[in-house]
Formats: sequence, structure tokens, C-alpha cells
Amino acid sequence: MPRKLKVTITLLLAVATGLQGCSLRKSKEFQFDPDFSHYQGAATEIADPEVETVGYEEIASTRAPLTLQDDAPPDFWDLTLDEAIQTALAHSQVMRDLGAMVLQSPDNMRTLYDPAIEETDPRFGVEAALSAFDTSFESQIFFENNDRALNNRFFGGGTRILKQDLHSYRAQLSKRAATGGEFTIRKIIGYDANNQPGNDDPNKPWTVQFEGEFRQPLMQGAGVDFNRIAGPDGRPGAMNGVLLARINTDIGVADFEIAVRNLVNDVENAYWELYFAYRDLDSKIAARDRALETWRSINALFVTNRRGGEAEKEAQAREQYYRLEEEVQNALAGRPSDNVRTNSLRGAGGVQLSERRLRRLMGIAPSDGRLIRPAQEPVMARVLFDWDELLVEALNRRAELRRQKWKVKRRELELAASRNFLLPSVDAVGRYRLRGLGHDLLNSSRQDGQFDNAFQDLTTGDFQEWQLGLEVQMPVGYRQGHASVRNAELQLSRERAILEEQEKQVVHELTDAVAEVDRAYALSQTSYNRRVAAKQHLDALASVYQDADESEKTRLLDLLLDAQRRLADAETTYYRGLLDYSMAIKNVHLQKGSLLDYNEVYLSEGPWPGKAHYDAARLDESRRKSPRLLNYILSWPLPISRGPVEQRIMSSDSSDVSPAPPPAASVQPVPDPPAATGGNDAAATGVLRNAAFDPTRVESAPFTQAP
Repeated sequence: MPRKLKVTITLLLAVATGLQGCSLRKSKEFQFDPDFSHYQGAATEIADPEVETVGYEEIASTRAPLTLQDDAPPDFWDLTLDEAIQTALAHSQVMRDLGAMVLQSPDNMRTLYDPAIEETDPRFGVEAALSAFDTSFESQIFFENNDRALNNRFFGGGTRILKQDLHSYRAQLSKRAATGGEFTIRKIIGYDANNQPGNDDPNKPWTVQFEGEFRQPLMQGAGVDFNRIAGPDGRPGAMNGVLLARINTDIGVADFEIAVRNLVNDVENAYWELYFAYRDLDSKIAARDRALETWRSINALFVTNRRGGEAEKEAQAREQYYRLEEEVQNALAGRPSDNVRTNSLRGAGGVQLSERRLRRLMGIAPSDGRLIRPAQEPVMARVLFDWDELLVEALNRRAELRRQKWKVKRRELELAASRNFLLPSVDAVGRYRLRGLGHDLLNSSRQDGQFDNAFQDLTTGDFQEWQLGLEVQMPVGYRQGHASVRNAELQLSRERAILEEQEKQVVHELTDAVAEVDRAYALSQTSYNRRVAAKQHLDALASVYQDADESEKTRLLDLLLDAQRRLADAETTYYRGLLDYSMAIKNVHLQKGSLLDYNEVYLSEGPWPGKAHYDAARLDESRRKSPRLLNYILSWPLPISRGPVEQRIMSSDSSDVSPAPPPAASVQPVPDPPAATGGNDAAATGVLRNAAFDPTRVESAPFTQAP
């Protein structure tokens, strides 16, 4: 059997054996499972990945939440707003929100790592763009052994049976310059030992070449600015230069700043929501206790069957007490509501629910046996803003506008680079080469003269070659180039239109925020006067009711119960007005982009190495001294940035009144009311009383009662 036929049959048998091995066949281990039901069941099961969770033990050891059934009063954690913000930022690797977006849409969440991830993106990051200019080393080594019969002696160099040992060694360093040029240093070593009759005696199979090569674009792809925008391998619609990569990083930093600002805003909102929950609870406790005293007095008349203690009067007083007790329980525990971001006071959370929301935003355990209690009072002094300064500051400091301006700048750079693709591709190419030929490669022991060894022959410089030329390539019509420019123009127009609309929206939101400050302050004064009047009305009516006879008490009962409800509503409205005013001031800073500064939170990028500062200074000096050689193709738009963002408010106008730091709250428990007859007190009364604030805490508010 011929040798080639044996090899072919062997290969076919090997392929057939492999295919049979890959087929699904029954084995002895599964002879009782002929339908492979075990595999089918395992394939359809939902698997649980084995992942180590950081902090799982701490999370799993969370204590049960505080509820209405807890009789023992909790320990209070007096917390200031600054401490709440500081704790939230210290525990926020993920920028939290109240909408549980981390579960519903985790890919859209902002984290502490996002700016660094954007910076180090291996495709579109700054380092990825700079890597296109890195020096590249390439090396190739090939060995061949040729044994062939030739039909023509001419092609075999005088022989029909060519036997040849062929080696090829190649190494080079190439560097892409910022001007678009590419420079290469290359070494090539060849070995060709064959039986051609025309070879010298002794044979000289070794050749050595050392060459330098450059390719410099003169029109399309030329220039420092173009290569920093589009990159050396930039194409229409696919640009990834270092400037665009840096702008992407700046956009990521702006997104991160927005996320931090939203977190601080949510923490402050949650803090004042908890403050209002305590004040609302305090008002409802006081109203409930007054209703309880009224019910007790009427119940005493009802038990003794005296006038004024009629059954309907006793039931009316009892109904008022239980209604207010229901409001107390809701004010303590809170009712579930939609967790959405809002910049206005909702005031429907309750103490325990609002406290858990604040804990969620602060990144701490939802329950640790303590109850957070705000230790900071809202702003009560009047704050005046200068509209002209607010308008300028909002248009310059809003992070959303800065992010959109970076997008506009990116589109401007892309448009400028796209116009470069309307130029023909004209490349200047040059090459210079030294050659060497020899019997040996190095350290030959022969002394045969000129071609003894290849490297020695190379260093003599007897064989030199050079090449210069131009390569021109241009599409007829530039269809893709014109489409790229038109698309870049439309993209730029779109981003500019969005920027203009965003500026209009910012002005509208700032207008609403400033108007809300004035409204909230005026309503705070009005609600304070209403509270004073309601208190005086109840005191006067209670005094009359106390001194009235039994028949008169029957007539005054409805008025007394109504006055108690009015005072409770007035106190709740008063505290809501105070917090509306504080949140209105906060919203002005939110709309004009200074909320982080208002809360003394500042962002900064990581430090640059000293080499970067040195290179920047040297590059700036060289630009001032030398002309822009090979940078004439693109000269617009520059500069890229106006400099660092001013984060601190520098106001020289003394008329701008800033709010003074509010004093710390004075927290004292309310004295226990008299014991109820018949077990009518709520089980959580002890918790409620200890959670209440000092009733004299804001009586010194700088509001005047209207005449």
C-alpha cells in the first residue's frame, strides 16, 4: 500500500474515533437511567452562585425594628445634620436613594468607583487612548526546511531538486508620534542554505539588515490636535483620542458629583422629615393627653350619673381620645408610602419609619436598639438672596450644565476632527537600510576577507540603501467624509439645543425656589400667630369650662373638643412651616449648584504624579517657543477647559445675609400624665412620652404676632 494512502486512512480513523468519543452514549454507571432524566433535571435547575459577601455577618445580625409593641423606651442617639451627612458619605460606596433602585436597576447606580472605572476603561479611557502612542516591540522567528522537485532548472537556481534550510529572524521597535507619524527601527536576519549551483564557495547564507523607517501623514491624519482628538487610528464615527477620553472622564466626574449631591440632598430631606415626625408626634401626644383629661372629667360625671356626663357626651369625648390616640400611633410608627425623591416636606412618615429611612441613606444598620433624634433646630432667621448673583451662579455651577457643556465640547472636537477626513491621504514615506552578507553570522574563525561574517560586513557600511516617496489615496466624492461632517454638525446642534433648554429649566427651577423661600417665611409667621391664637383660645375656653356649671359644660363641650383639635392642627402646621422654610433655603442652594458647599462637602480628583506636572510644564514651554510644526491641519476649537471648578462661594457683597448655625435642641421628656382609669392608655405611651421634645423649644421664634 502506498505511504500516502496509509497516512490518509490513519487520519480518517482518528477523525472517526474523535467524533464517536464526542457523541452522547450510555455508560455502565447510568445503565438504570436510559432516558438521562438526571441530566435533564440538573440542566433545568436554577443554580446559586458561590460568592463571598463582604459584611454579610454584620448585615445578618441586624436587630429587630422598633415597633408599637415595645414598652421599654429606647436609647436616643442625638444626631446633628452635619454628623448625618458625614456618616452617609463615609458609608456610601453606592449612592443610595429611597426608591430601592439598587435592586431594580443596579447597572444605573452611581458608586464611588465610577470615575476610576471611566478613567481606566481599556477601550475608551485616557490610558487606553494614550496607549496608541506607546512604543511597540515586535519579534518574529521562523524556521523552514524545503525539499521540492522543480520542473524548471531556472527557478531552482540551476538544480531541479531544491533542498533548502531557511531561517528568518525579525525584531523591531515602532513608535507613533503625536503628529500622526510612525517611526520604526527594524533588524532582519536571514539564513538561506541551499544546494543551488550558483552559490559561492564557501557558501554565504547569512544576511543582516538594519533599517529605519518613517511614515508621516501630510494632510489627512496629520497634526497634533487631530491625533489627540481622533487618535492615530481614528475613523469617521469611531474616534477615541486622549482629549475625548479625558472629556468622558470629566463627564463621569460630573455624574458622580450629581450623585453625591443627590445623596446629601436626600439625607437632609430625611433628617428634617424625622425632625418633623418628632414635632408632629409631640403635638399629637399633647392633644391626646388633653383629650384624655377631658374624657376623664366627663367619665367621672357619667359614672356618678350627674348632669354633663350623659352617655352621648362620654362617648363623644371617648371617640376624640381614641382618634387622637390613633394619630399618635401613626405618628410614632408611620405609614408605608412610596419611596420617591422629593424636595418638599411630606410629613407622613412617622418617627420610626422616618428614622429607618434616614438610617438607610446613612448606610447604617436599620435597627441597633437606639432611636435617632435630631439635635439641630431649623433655620428661623430670615435669609435674603441677591437674584442677579443667584442667576449667574446657577448658570455656572450647576453640575448638570457642566456635564452638558462637556458634551458640547466633545461634539465640537469631533466636528473639527471630522473635517480632516475631507482631505486626501498624503503620506511621506522614507526608509534607510544597511546590509551585511557573510558565511557566518558572528565570530567567524575564517579569514576569507569581505564576507567572512554578516555583522562585520554590516558595520563596514559598504551596502547602504534608501527610499523616499509619497503615497496618495483619496476617495472620489468623499461620501463618507461629508456624511461624517454632517452627522457631527447635527450632533453638535442637538447638544447645544439641550444645553439651552437645560439653562432655561435651571432658571425656572431657581425662580420657583426663590419664590418658595419668601412664601415659606411668610407662612411661618402666619402659622406661628395661628398657633398662639389657638393656644390662647383653648386656655380661655378651658378656664371657662372649668368654672362653668354642669349645664353650661354640656354646651361648651363641643367647643372645647374642637379647640383641642384646632391647637393640635396649628402646632403641626407651625412645625411644617418652619421646616418648609429650612428646606426652601436648602433648595435654593440645590438649584444654584452650591448644596455641597452649603454642607461643607468638597470633591477633588486624585493627585497627579510629579512627572505629569513636569511634562505639562515642559510641553507648555516648548509650545511657546516653537512653531506649531505639522499641526496646521487643525486649529479649532481650543482651549478645551476654562480651568478647575470653583467649589467655594466667594461673595463680596455684604448685603447677602447667610443663616447663622442653629442652636442645638434642648431635649427633655414630658412629665407623665395622670394614670387613666380602666386601662385606657396605649401600650406604647412610655415610648411616646420619652420620644417627645421639650414643649418650650421654639417659643422664642423671631416671629411677631399680627395686631
